[in-house]
Amino acid sequence: MDDFLQYLFSGLTRGAVFAIVGVGFAMIYNASKVINFAQGEFVMIGGMSVVFLTAQLGLPLLAAIPCAIVATAAVGCLLQRLAIDRVRNASPVTLIIITIGISILLRGLAEIAMGKRDYALPPFSGESQMTVFGASINPQSLWVIASLLLLMLFLKLFFDKTKYGKAMRATAQNPMAAQIVGINTRFILLLSFGLSAALGAMAGILTAPITLTRYDIGVMLGLKGFCAAILGGLGNPLGAVSGGVLLGVLEALASGYLSSAYQDAVAFVIILIVLSVRPEGLFTAQGAERV
Repeated sequence: MDDFLQYLFSGLTRGAVFAIVGVGFAMIYNASKVINFAQGEFVMIGGMSVVFLTAQLGLPLLAAIPCAIVATAAVGCLLQRLAIDRVRNASPVTLIIITIGISILLRGLAEIAMGKRDYALPPFSGESQMTVFGASINPQSLWVIASLLLLMLFLKLFFDKTKYGKAMRATAQNPMAAQIVGINTRFILLLSFGLSAALGAMAGILTAPITLTRYDIGVMLGLKGFCAAILGGLGNPLGAVSGGVLLGVLEALASGYLSSAYQDAVAFVIILIVLSVRPEGLFTAQGAERV
């Protein structure tokens, strides 16, 4: 039982990270039908920016975190304006290739600027392990899980209560009708890229004290975030949260009870099964558009 709880807590931490990254995929796809494979690089930029600001410029962590999130959001907005917006009528395959190219570019720039070494951030609230029912919990894991819960609350309030959230939902449903009623859909697309980049940065900052960060950390996290979004329904941000948590728990259980060598394969086996059986995702209504 102790082992199961240990794997469960580990899976919830992983799943929370996958969920945050997956929500970024879902938000951009909802607003623009673009699958942004540069989403994982936002995770890398967030973590590496905090390292740079604290180690090189001497900023305190509390000041470096919001600066890194804003900087990453600015990168997301630039990506949308300079690349995606200019070819917005291109085919989905062309847009995907563009985002992959941008991902490679951002990774290369980070490698040139920071090198290939691993970087660490200090835990937000100390390194003393907590014990719950015989299982050890890293306090940083609680920050990750709490951030996911706050994100879910933010998404609920944003989409249901704010003007921009409702405009984003309208744009996702019917861009032409949204334009007719006066919604600036170009700005909504820009907003979706900025928010998704900020979410990626948040994931990178939260995980850096646990897994370290480096120039290529966004590759696997981006792929697993994409799997989480597909699992929950690509057009459903809250579904991506459920998909990410489920994926993280299954991966941790497979790593614990089978072998850690299989943990990365679990995500892709699951996604192949879901795409074959229920392409619209587990948490999206039947009849939704297939991706």
